[in-house]
Amino acid sequence: MELIIQGAEAKLFRDGEVVIKQRIKKNYRLAEIDTRLRKSRTKREEKVYRTLNGINFPCPRLINSDEKETLKIEFIDGPVLRDILSDKNFNELSEEIGRKIARLHNQGIIHGDLTTSNMILRNEIYFIDFGLSFFSQKIEDKATDLHLLKEALESTHPLVWEKSFETVLKEYKEFAKEGKEIIDRLQKVEERGRNKAKI
Repeated sequence: MELIIQGAEAKLFRDGEVVIKQRIKKNYRLAEIDTRLRKSRTKREEKVYRTLNGINFPCPRLINSDEKETLKIEFIDGPVLRDILSDKNFNELSEEIGRKIARLHNQGIIHGDLTTSNMILRNEIYFIDFGLSFFSQKIEDKATDLHLLKEALESTHPLVWEKSFETVLKEYKEFAKEGKEIIDRLQKVEERGRNKAKI
């Protein structure tokens, strides 16, 4: 197996066309608490994948889970959007991103880490890395998910982020349940952020 990523919470190994995700033990936590956290997060991520696979959402296919700390998922090959989003293609790609975030939110799934580093272009855009995802129908949570994408676009794609995010929101508003209300809440989330920055 080849170690492809080691983050704060997990190690990802590639074994052919399979990615094996192992959540890392945290020695600074009480062993009982650490085991419970890793188990609950693994089961939650497994449930997200099962839900998305069930509606044929473009994301890795879940192969299996030990329901404790390890997931096996499909390896998705292709360029990462972080490396290819540009002034020439942002409109088409951003429209697709907006529609697909709407599909996620319509299923009550909050990604939790919406960045172009977690999107891969194969025959279409695939979303990856649902390690921070959770289930929620709250307008606030959906607005916060969009706000995280805005911050990621601004920092990673400074030349096109405004046009890209505007296009994302246009498609999102059309396809998301309560899309207008969520975008209205997004403005309030951003206002709170600006107010905190002034303090």
